[in-house]
Amino acid sequence: MDARRRLELHGRKFPRPPKTRIITVANQKGGVGKTTTTVNLAAGLAQAGLNVLVIDNDPQGNASTALGLEHRAGTPSVYEVLIEDAPIASTVQECPDVPNLWGVPATIDLSGSEIELVSLVSRETRLRRALDTYLEQRIANGEERIDYVLIDCPPSLGLLTVNAFVTGREVFIPIQCEYYALEGLSQLLKTIDMIRAHLNPDLRVSSILLTMYDGRTNLAQQVASEVRTHFPNETFRTTIPRSVRISEAPSYAQTVMTYDPSSTGALAYLEAARELAERGQGFSSPRRPSPAGVAQDGQW
Repeated sequence: MDARRRLELHGRKFPRPPKTRIITVANQKGGVGKTTTTVNLAAGLAQAGLNVLVIDNDPQGNASTALGLEHRAGTPSVYEVLIEDAPIASTVQECPDVPNLWGVPATIDLSGSEIELVSLVSRETRLRRALDTYLEQRIANGEERIDYVLIDCPPSLGLLTVNAFVTGREVFIPIQCEYYALEGLSQLLKTIDMIRAHLNPDLRVSSILLTMYDGRTNLAQQVASEVRTHFPNETFRTTIPRSVRISEAPSYAQTVMTYDPSSTGALAYLEAARELAERGQGFSSPRRPSPAGVAQDGQW
């Protein structure tokens, strides 16, 4: 099966979107694969000939590590963009392993930004203004358009995540195939609805990706079935399996796409990147679950 997937995906170019797609990768639950999904989708899209920018909006800086970006304290980062109104162009670094892939790193300075943002003017829209200006300046300077912007969020619903929601036009939700991962989905959708009502009416949930999938367990199959039933249009056909290679790659400051491009995990993320590119921008709002989330019997 992997051999067939390699033959099908090798050297394939993905379609360019008609305009820049700005995608916020979010889930307030930790450990569901947000950062891993962000960096590997970005690498997959870039390898397929698209121009991709990753904004690491998580104080942990794990996306910066995986992309091989410098993010020691004092490095120009997303902190300077949010708090000091620095232009994004002054913080962008090129990924050393993947052509056409750039990143805005996160440093330890970002850990205190939630408190600092509270007293600032337009605290919810600072990242959006900076990104829109950067994208416009690239075109004005004769540089190639960025096709995808992926924003990695912290596992919370604070001001950093709010800035990411206001900046994005789409929300990409990775969901771990375990019961607890479903419980927080209702609160996440409520937050997205609130952002849409007050700050960003264009925001939509466009994509849901099932991660850490183990088809041998009944629980993983049940969670996948529940998600596909309630979000049939948003949920990707591709699932990301549990993979040692995916877990090992960050320790070498790489994505799995460059660490072991022939592995099952890399092929799964490349398929997910292809599915993201082919879906384009036609998507609908998800059905809303009940406020209680998932009940004990596994139903919404």
